[in-house]
Amino acid sequence: MEPIRLLFMAVLPAVLLILIMVYLDRYDREPIRYMLRFFFWGAFSVFPVLGVETILSMLNPFRGTPLEIAYFAFVVAGFTEEWMKRRFLMRGIWRAKFFDQRLDGIVFSVLIALGFATVENISYVLFQYAQEPLVAIYRGVLSVPAHMLFAIAMGYEVSLAKFSPTESDRRRHLLKSLWVPVVLHGLFDFILMAERWGLMIFFFPFLLYLWISNVKKLKRFYEDAKRIHREEEENGSEEEEI
Repeated sequence: MEPIRLLFMAVLPAVLLILIMVYLDRYDREPIRYMLRFFFWGAFSVFPVLGVETILSMLNPFRGTPLEIAYFAFVVAGFTEEWMKRRFLMRGIWRAKFFDQRLDGIVFSVLIALGFATVENISYVLFQYAQEPLVAIYRGVLSVPAHMLFAIAMGYEVSLAKFSPTESDRRRHLLKSLWVPVVLHGLFDFILMAERWGLMIFFFPFLLYLWISNVKKLKRFYEDAKRIHREEEENGSEEEEI
């Protein structure tokens, strides 16, 4: 298949998901330069992740044992990728003035994740599996959206931490903003990497759980943003009448 077509197939899933997030953020949308910044931070994060994953793969203490797959799924891939994405998210958003609504945590978390997923997808589709176009479809339907879902879980907890009333709640949600996406990512990879039918029967129920639980989180914060926008419009109308 032509490289241009492969590149289009590799990039399209992330573009569509980004457009959906931009639409959902329409009530308090930040400047496009901020969104692009977070997307490119996510894209750049692929390179330090590759370095850490290479080192962890070489240090594999479970080589040849049943725990090897779990090590690669939860530690090499799950922890490394989600920790790095969270690091970029926290450095960019935690003290930012534009982080004034809970939906922002999810939106910018997803932008970082889709930046990462785009570069990763180009690597797989355009180079590693260029002769197997079905890989582009498989990754576009499963892997890229999965990165978005892990990011929703992360951004949800970061936002809860940001707007928590107590320090103990803040610490609890910050901790969850790491371990929840790590566990979800690890389970996703572990089921696929194990290549066992006994585990594969749980994959689609798990995928359904990922979608339902995280769409609920996204909807909750979207409704918050919508309510705040409506209240601001009503207050503005009252001030004009006065």
